[in-house]
Amino acid sequence: MQDNSPLERALALVRDLRRRCPWDRAQTRETLRPYLVEEVLELDHALGEGNGDLIRSELGDLLLHLAFQLVIAEELREFTADRVVDELEAKMRRRHPHLFDLGEGQPWEQIKRHERRGQVLGGITPTLPELLMAYRLQQRAAAVGFDWPDATGPLDKIREEMAEVEVELQAGGGATGNSRDPDPNAPGRPPSDALVNEIGDLLFAVVNLARKAGVQPGLALDRANRKFRDRFEALERLASARGIDIEAAGLAALDELWDEVKEMGVRP
Repeated sequence: MQDNSPLERALALVRDLRRRCPWDRAQTRETLRPYLVEEVLELDHALGEGNGDLIRSELGDLLLHLAFQLVIAEELREFTADRVVDELEAKMRRRHPHLFDLGEGQPWEQIKRHERRGQVLGGITPTLPELLMAYRLQQRAAAVGFDWPDATGPLDKIREEMAEVEVELQAGGGATGNSRDPDPNAPGRPPSDALVNEIGDLLFAVVNLARKAGVQPGLALDRANRKFRDRFEALERLASARGIDIEAAGLAALDELWDEVKEMGVRP
């Protein structure tokens, strides 16, 4: 690795910090894990915002954490940054054989399945967020032909699952307590297992529809979340300007404000 490469400079910085700073020297893989997850989420937020300055800053924070993990591995004499990059290069050549005169191009999932020794669902990180887990499970199954031919299949499945959810709700499967906003963790009867299962099946089917439509479900939901947040905050500002107490206004009045906000063209 070049002595003055950006990665080597980051490694040199962390080595120096661990020599001279007691806090940095005391950090371990375990103590750094929560910070690493936080930095990844902050970078993800910056990417969603599309702010170049913020992305650059968060990439620097993430690079610092990667350098920490590499230096700790060096100190434990487990591996070096060069070994990590060597294995990365070998993996990318293996997965792009047609680019490096190593053979014919193959579907990405087929190559990865061969690396997993044929296990279709093997290697999926069990701690993936639930939405992404559903997407990955479906993607892996589809790679071996266990899939609908088009989006009609998951659309029909969504209709089927919605009908089953409705049956469970009519049977009283929902949580009891605050009818305005039932809290599954509040005192009272929780939702039935059957209802939880049916709503899970419905969500799984929606993810399948997104996948068949070529839409990343997590990104689509993030966009919807941002849109709702922006519009509701605009609703709050409008209500405040008119002296309306939103907690006492009632649904009809709030709906009118919501429609006004939409007509004003508030966008995420």
